[in-house]
Order: sequence, then C-alpha cells, then structure tokens
Amino acid sequence: MAYEQKTKPTNASVVEFVEAIEKPAKKEDAYRLLDMFYEETGYEPVMWGPSIIGYGSYHYKYATGHEGEAPLVGFSPRKTALTLYVAPEEDERELYFSRLGKHKASKACIYINKLSDVDESVLREMIRRSVEVTKARYPE
Repeated sequence: MAYEQKTKPTNASVVEFVEAIEKPAKKEDAYRLLDMFYEETGYEPVMWGPSIIGYGSYHYKYATGHEGEAPLVGFSPRKTALTLYVAPEEDERELYFSRLGKHKASKACIYINKLSDVDESVLREMIRRSVEVTKARYPE
C-alpha cells in the first residue's frame, strides 16, 4: 500500500490560522515569527496541513524509497509551545542551542514557550542556516 503524506501544502489562509489563536501573546509571537521567517528566507508562508506554517519546500527521498515534500523551515504555534522546524547541521546544533536561550529540542524541532525567551539574532541565524543545509542536502 502506498504511503499517503499527511502534511502537505494547502490553500488555507495563514492569516486566518494566526487570527484563530486564542492567547494574545501567542498570536503576537506568531505574527512576529511570520515576519522573521519571511525576512530570513524570502519565501511566502504557506499552511502545511492544518497547523504548520512553512516556508519554501524541498523534495526528499530516503534509501527506503519513501519520498515526499516538506517545508524548508517553518513553525507551529501549538497550545503548549511554539514549535520551530529548523534543522542546522548536526554538529552545529549545540553551538546554536548554547546561544539560543530557553528552549527544548528534539531531533527535528525546537520548542519555546515565548519568543522573548530566545535570542532573536541566533534564531535568525538558525533559520538561514537550516535553509542552506536543507537545500544542500536535497538539491533540486
């Protein structure tokens, strides 16, 4: 059975999605992140699935044969945290994380409670670097 990718670009309105955020501070952070990601990538924001705001896209194909599309970078203003989808090189992660500020991280995501908890200039570097790294890893 073929795998159906669940998270893909939609025509849903990014602004309507952000406007539906109930907490004013989280909504304000989401608007700030919209600007920041656009300024650092040059890509317009697009809704990926019901809750991820993505910038740019790339095609991936794994050795297993699984392939699909994903945003180069993005974020999701989830109820528990702002989830940032940025992925600098593995050997650079700790250097960035040590300078970023208060956050939690998994392999593919960074979680922050509010934008003021992190150093915006470091986050901007991470966004730019993530785009570079992903484009180099998955050339078109």
